Amino acid sequence: MAMLNREIMNAVSDIIMNRPLPIREVDQIYMKAGDLALQSFFIGQRFRDLDVVFIGDGDAVALSTMYLFHCDLLDVAPKSIHLLDFDERIVNSVIRFADKYRFTNRISASLYNVIDPLPSTHQRRYDAFYTNPPWGASNEGESVKAFVERGIQATRDHNAQGAIVIGDDPALVWTQEVLHVIQEASLGEDFIVSEMVPAVHNYHLDDAPHLRSCNCLVRRARQRTGTYSSEALSPDRYARFYGRNNPLRIRYIREELSLNVGRAVDQTYKLEFLEGKS
Repeated sequence: MAMLNREIMNAVSDIIMNRPLPIREVDQIYMKAGDLALQSFFIGQRFRDLDVVFIGDGDAVALSTMYLFHCDLLDVAPKSIHLLDFDERIVNSVIRFADKYRFTNRISASLYNVIDPLPSTHQRRYDAFYTNPPWGASNEGESVKAFVERGIQATRDHNAQGAIVIGDDPALVWTQEVLHVIQEASLGEDFIVSEMVPAVHNYHLDDAPHLRSCNCLVRRARQRTGTYSSEALSPDRYARFYGRNNPLRIRYIREELSLNVGRAVDQTYKLEFLEGKS
C-alpha cells in the first residue's frame, strides 16, 4: 500500500470538504481521512479497469478513488463508477465535484433507495459492486443483506466481484454474527468470499470510537442462468433497519438549495418519507 504523502492527503481533504454532514438517524457515519485514502488505493487496485456500481457511499470512496486517479496520485482505478444513493446531497456532491474537476467521464451518480426494485438500466450491467451499508447490529444483518442483494443484482452473470464493508470486532458478538449471515447470503447467490481484510477502517463514531470495519471481498463462483426479478423490499424487512427503534421510513434525503455553489450543501436538507411513515 502506498505511503500517504502530503499531496494525497490534501486531495483527500478536498473530498472530505465536499461531503455533506452525516445524518446519524440514517446511519451515516463517515470513514476517517487516512482510512479513506487507503480504501481508495485498495478499491483502485482490486477493481482495476472494471465498471463498478456503488450501492450507497456516504464515505465518498468512489469520488476519492476517481479523484486521486484523475490527479495522477493513484496508478490504477476502475474504468467507471456509478453511485446509487438515496441522499440527494451525496448524489449532487459527486456530480458537482466531478464536473468542477472535469472527470465526469469516469464517475456518475443517481438517486435510488434499496427499498425499491433495482432499475432495469442497472441490472446485470456492472463488473463489480461496492457497499458500506448500515451494519445490522440490531437487525441480524438484514440491512446489510438488502444492500448486498442490490449489488449482486447489478452485476453481470459471470466473473462478477463485490466489496462489502461491515463492522468487524471479535470482541463484539454481533459483528461476527452479521459477517456469518452475509457470507451465507452471498453463498445463496453463488458468490464466495475471495478475500478478507479484517478490522481495517476507523470512523467518526462517538459512541463506539474503536469499532472498525473490514473489507469482505466476494466473487461469483457460478455463472447466473435463467431469469430473475428485482423486487421491492417487503415491509417486514424495514424494522430496526438503522438500529433499535429506528425503522426504514425515509425514501429520500432531499437537498435544499443554497448559495454555497461548488460545494456540498451541508446544513440544509429535508426528509422525504415513505407513504404513511412520517
